[in-house]
Amino acid sequence: MPKWIRWLIVALAALLSLSVLYIVFYFIFLDFFVNLWWFDAKGYQWYYLMRLFYRYVIFSVILLLFFLIFFLNFWIASRYLGHWTEECEPSQGEKLQKYQKLLHMIQTGSLRIYTPLSLLLAIPIAIPFYEQWQDGLLYLFGPNAGIEDPFYGKDISYYLFSLPIYLFLQSRLFIASVLLFLALIFLYYFERRLLCRGSEDADLPKGARIHLSIVAAVVILTQAWGFYLQTDTLLYTENNLPIFFGPGFIEIYIQLPLIIITMIAFLGMGFTAIYYAHRRRGIRVLIVFAVIFVIGMAFRSTNLPYESIDKFVVKPNEAEYQKPFIENSIEATLDAFKMVEVDTRDYDIARNPQFITDPDVQATLHNVPVWDRELLDDVYTQIQGFRPYYTFPNVDVGRYTVQGLYQQVNLAARELDISQLPESARNWINSHLQYTHGFGAVMTPAAQGGEEPMVWFIRDIPLESVPGFDIKRPGIYYGLGKYTYVIAPNDIGEIDHPQDNINILTNYSGRGGVPIPSFWKKMLFAVYFKDRNIFFTTKTNDKSQILFRQNIVEAINTITPFFLLDNDPYLVTTNEGLFWIQDAYTVSDLYPYAQRYSRKIIEKRELGSITSFNKEFGDLEFNYIRNSVKIIVDAYNGTIDYYIADPLDPIVRAYQRIYPGLLKPLEEMPAPLRKHIRYPNQYFSVQMSIYAKYHQTNPYLFYQEEDNWEFAKTSYGIMKPYYLTLNLLNPDKQEFILVSPMSPVGRDNLRALAIVGCDPPNYGKVVIYSFPKGEQIYGPSQISALINQDTFIAQEMTLWDQAGSEVRFGRMIVLPVGKSVLYIQPIYLRSAMRLKIPELKRIIVSQGDMVVMARSLEEALRNLEERLSERSERIRDRINIPGLQQELPAVEPPPPPEGGS
Repeated sequence: MPKWIRWLIVALAALLSLSVLYIVFYFIFLDFFVNLWWFDAKGYQWYYLMRLFYRYVIFSVILLLFFLIFFLNFWIASRYLGHWTEECEPSQGEKLQKYQKLLHMIQTGSLRIYTPLSLLLAIPIAIPFYEQWQDGLLYLFGPNAGIEDPFYGKDISYYLFSLPIYLFLQSRLFIASVLLFLALIFLYYFERRLLCRGSEDADLPKGARIHLSIVAAVVILTQAWGFYLQTDTLLYTENNLPIFFGPGFIEIYIQLPLIIITMIAFLGMGFTAIYYAHRRRGIRVLIVFAVIFVIGMAFRSTNLPYESIDKFVVKPNEAEYQKPFIENSIEATLDAFKMVEVDTRDYDIARNPQFITDPDVQATLHNVPVWDRELLDDVYTQIQGFRPYYTFPNVDVGRYTVQGLYQQVNLAARELDISQLPESARNWINSHLQYTHGFGAVMTPAAQGGEEPMVWFIRDIPLESVPGFDIKRPGIYYGLGKYTYVIAPNDIGEIDHPQDNINILTNYSGRGGVPIPSFWKKMLFAVYFKDRNIFFTTKTNDKSQILFRQNIVEAINTITPFFLLDNDPYLVTTNEGLFWIQDAYTVSDLYPYAQRYSRKIIEKRELGSITSFNKEFGDLEFNYIRNSVKIIVDAYNGTIDYYIADPLDPIVRAYQRIYPGLLKPLEEMPAPLRKHIRYPNQYFSVQMSIYAKYHQTNPYLFYQEEDNWEFAKTSYGIMKPYYLTLNLLNPDKQEFILVSPMSPVGRDNLRALAIVGCDPPNYGKVVIYSFPKGEQIYGPSQISALINQDTFIAQEMTLWDQAGSEVRFGRMIVLPVGKSVLYIQPIYLRSAMRLKIPELKRIIVSQGDMVVMARSLEEALRNLEERLSERSERIRDRINIPGLQQELPAVEPPPPPEGGS
């Protein structure tokens, strides 16, 4: 062979080997190394390796377990194989010469036969355990919840952690035992047919019969265990919806006994069959058990008996028969959604409220949030954007002490959006080396006056703050925007912020990225991001880091995918820098007797509007939820810290055991950040969507659905829960609270105000202010109708619309203050031209059926009080006219408008 051909073959073989190695590395090891380095940069390398370790250890243990089950049983079977060799006719042996080696290996328990066979049977059974490894860890590490279910008396942790594993394990064990039983029968009878074709009546050896009997008993017991687990799954029945969730009279008194009867009959039938196979006795008992089992299964598989009992027994006395089960469902549902300790109070309405002289009203005025988050985003972008590549992806609500005054504020991070650069400027150097981060934040007070300049607490670049806010590290490398990756620091320099006609450069000094000092790492990241420029660039140095997964939601989900994240991470500013706070939930759909939350179920209860702002949960169904974790993300360094907010939650305690060191006590959160945690809006809306029905703890009222609620509506849709600063929880202190107005189902008046505290010591305290059922309290949609019907307001709106502007109604605020309920409706003007900067023009205030509009909230309240006083005097004058006293014994308010406009 010519030398050049040999070299060509060697070259092709080398190329092929390198290609194979590349493919193997790319699909198996590349993600591992990149993730390992990224987790190490976040301080969670040990955690990443532990998750991998858990997954493969559980799979290996389960695989070994089932492998040993199959292998040991095959080895035991081999002890009894070959029993017929000497009993069979010699002529048969000649016919079996070609099978002699195979038979010998089977009879002697050869590893070459039983090892692959056992693996072949064990792997399909073990693979689902690899996929369900997280449930296995929860089973192993889950603590007791300390709460028992109302029927069986089992700890709730049994249902959250053990039951799903038992159901899964029972199905796997049943499949394995059936496969094993069939394989053993095949082995015994296959050998018997081969060796003893002339001795069909030859019996199995006694040991083989005992072996088969034991395996058959395992099959029977495993299936009986399945029947037993059905008694637990009965607690999740939906047969009694829409009245209540969980088992009722029929399930407990009819279905449960039938399950127990069929389980006992199945056990009796199975073990009698085994006894009959050995003794040839007991056929009558076997038939009796079989008949009982068939009858029991027949009754269970048809709805006719249940429907008949329900129609003729339960329905005529349903409230009485279902009473204890309704009580169980109410108790379980309130506990599952953490709404047991709710403080219900009556809200007294003053007939002649005093707004201007009431100290509660005056203390509240400087915190009324008259600006909508959606409209503020436009204001921030137009006034504080400065450059096209700056954006404000989210406007947050918070509270800060500003010059000694506790104030509610709006704030937003000025993040980088590289897609807003001109297309010609979106080259690799700009996108990945120079434009690397956003800069600072803006903050405005919640209360603003109409036709007045916007008041700013933090503004401009470099940052300016009249109240004295100081942010040492204003760079935002981690946020809510869409990011790919950046390399910082680098030899070109990063654009920190524009100033005058130049850009101020900076070098990243944080610890959020993966160092790339070596040729090896640069090559791997070039392959990972499919970007050769990472490898070929000469602008990196020994301090350069590659920052990726800069979107905080993506980063958190990468680290802890088992937490359900809130849809509204919010910004917090401290002297040290900017931080994000992300609320996280633990959820389950296995809380017994508890109503499930889902879009489908809520829509059935005529509360479909709730899903418009809980759509982030998607089609996820759950009947247990806790806001168990608060997550802090440093916007500069990218560090992610987890803190336990609800130490009583058994699920988060289980994760704390599984991953020691991952979750820290809330007390370890830095104090400047801890005072800014708040009760999540999304969490409260889920709780109230359930409480809207389950606040009726009397089972008879619950059954009648006499006082079901829904979220209050305006003419523009439902009212989302919103944050206010009031003294409703503590009369002596203004506190940051979350408010949710509620109306009766199908009606527009106001029925209740649900409030939850955000400040310690009242954090998480839920108070329901209930309005009298027999008294008309106007609802938001009725107030919207009154506003649209007001002649003066309608004229003003028409004039503004004709002046080249468009009128925008802001979010209506229900303000419970001063023994009255005020409705505050901001009115904005926005240019109809290209540049649309909203301007707060007027504020409408309503109390009852009286509506006024003014430039400021103080002026509106003054006018409202004067008009209410004038109307009261006119009414008194009419009542005091001689002859009218009998005609006008009492003053009734005018009827409310029907619905909204």
